[in-house]
Amino acid sequence: MPNPKVDIFFAKAKKWREEMEILRTIVLDCGLTEELKWWQPCYSYNKGIVLIISGFKEYCALNFFKGALLKDKKGILVKPGENTQAGRQIRFTSIEEIVKMGSTLKAYIKEAAEVEKKGLKVPMKKTEDYKMPEELQDKFDEDKAFKKAFESLTPGRQRAYILYFSQPKQSKTRVARIEKYTKQILAGKGLMD
Repeated sequence: MPNPKVDIFFAKAKKWREEMEILRTIVLDCGLTEELKWWQPCYSYNKGIVLIISGFKEYCALNFFKGALLKDKKGILVKPGENTQAGRQIRFTSIEEIVKMGSTLKAYIKEAAEVEKKGLKVPMKKTEDYKMPEELQDKFDEDKAFKKAFESLTPGRQRAYILYFSQPKQSKTRVARIEKYTKQILAGKGLMD
């Protein structure tokens, strides 16, 4: 059943409106509950989030929260980012593409709802599974308060910093990033806070 709060999202959408409205019809036909979360149409089963419809610059997408657990027989799921563990997307650039894939999309949505119904969890990498940049370890060794503050962050925030600090090829750039975010880490804040 359509949620009037979500109607506002579609009314305000400038790009991909028609495509997202067709996706909405397909998703609602699969019996999921529609809500507005994070300013986007969100679809759940028994209060467990199954997927979100999103519009991006180059495409619109169905974003499956536990997409890594789907069988993906058609090979249409993609990771939204290289370090994404659980989520997967199906991307669209035209109404025709969505209409053509209608029955396939319903099968994927129903499978995703079944994953949620069964309470399945995506096995996630732990923070200690990520390679710690040498420069970050050096900072821990020289500044115990910094190390304690970093270890007090949520695992997700720790992973975000580790990935961000590990990206540059040059050591001096990694050191500069660590120094730039030292105050934020000491304040208990994440990379994007």
